[in-house]
Amino acid sequence: MLLSINPENPQKRLITKVVEALDQGGVIIYPTDTFYGIGCDLFNKKPIRRVYQLKKRPLSKPFSFICADLKDISLYAQVSNNAYRIMKRTLPGPYTFVLEGTRLVPKLMLTSRKTVGIRVPKNKICLSIVKQLGRPIISTSINSKDPSIIHDEYASLVDIVIDGGVISYEPSTVISLVDDNPEVIREGKGGIDFL
Repeated sequence: MLLSINPENPQKRLITKVVEALDQGGVIIYPTDTFYGIGCDLFNKKPIRRVYQLKKRPLSKPFSFICADLKDISLYAQVSNNAYRIMKRTLPGPYTFVLEGTRLVPKLMLTSRKTVGIRVPKNKICLSIVKQLGRPIISTSINSKDPSIIHDEYASLVDIVIDGGVISYEPSTVISLVDDNPEVIREGKGGIDFL
């Protein structure tokens, strides 16, 4: 199913339809501020395994996930005062922060070092979804910026493709805040001059 959702003012009834699909174990394709992503409920193993199969990715390489806000991040990751200050300046935005995970994070989504990658994208559609769902969704990119092409390619593989307009495909900047030592792992769309 292809759902056109207004990127500036997401329609509540369409967000509700997406959230219902996620609640029922659905896999969706949705816009972020850096790319279109494939995702599902962080706490539902069956669709997470579907996403791993779609991406042909080994289970030993966890995906990042999207939280609604900074308060939400602190449920799933250890956030020091310094990490909080850095994230407060940059989020929502095109950043993925690597942090030590908490016990709330399913084992399947933790690296061998017990870390997680967390995003709060500056995109009203995906933030509306995670806020209404009440829990994070996993996030992994699709190598296309045009929702109609994405729909043609993935319609039979996922439950919903959201058309939130064409997005300029550029990866997020990945910053590790493990051990309170900021380290740029990948430079992307987000600037690093604040470090």
